[in-house]
Amino acid sequence: MSLKLSGILILTALLLSSCTREPDEAPRQITVAAAADLGPAFEEIGREFERQSGTRVVFSFGSTGLLAQQISNGAPMDLFAAANVSFVDELDKDGLIIPDTKAFYARGRITLWTNNDAPFKPKQISDLTRPEVKRVAIANPDHAPYGMATKQALETAGIWESVKSKLIYGDNVRQTLQFAQTGNVDVAIVALSLSLGTNGQWVLVPDDLHKPLDQALAVIKSTRHEQEARQFAIFVNSPPGRTIMRKYGFTLPGEKN
Repeated sequence: MSLKLSGILILTALLLSSCTREPDEAPRQITVAAAADLGPAFEEIGREFERQSGTRVVFSFGSTGLLAQQISNGAPMDLFAAANVSFVDELDKDGLIIPDTKAFYARGRITLWTNNDAPFKPKQISDLTRPEVKRVAIANPDHAPYGMATKQALETAGIWESVKSKLIYGDNVRQTLQFAQTGNVDVAIVALSLSLGTNGQWVLVPDDLHKPLDQALAVIKSTRHEQEARQFAIFVNSPPGRTIMRKYGFTLPGEKN
């Protein structure tokens, strides 16, 4: 994976030390539009970043495509962390990000997820064609990168037409998982980062069935908190940030699957 990291060699400690505020100042805060697969990982990263820098991070999690649309329409975001670099590239073409802040931060994987008490648990993607599997949840491929990857995987496996009538679409990959957790579908195809730590069973979908889920971030040009947003972007790719991302199953820049 050819990855262009922006500022990963900068000493995070020096950057964060520049954030020290005076006691009477209001706490600083940035808003990060983040792909739904990042929920557990970024919430932990946000807490650690605030502990070290004093800057609070508020997240708006959702489908990458819908978040990109909100940013294009002027939503007050400071940083965008997408589940697919193509959405950051599009915002770059439209002049909506600060170009030198664009950086890869992770590669995602998809899984077949089922409840522990499910009567049938697929072991491979072709099992979705079996009659025991009546409903399958995926993220909407029209705007969710994990849904796009899922559709590609089903097409590559030659079973898209066979399972299309079984599909239930979630707005994002987090909602897709909830459909399975609540028993509304038999199987959900979701992010590995969300599968880890859940009370369920999952198996990885081979990553050669779909294009890589290379995830990128960038600071939004209209931000009023550019310094803090830059610092958070760098923190994600710093040793503490990478440790947390790795914990949630992401492949990191410079590493192999």
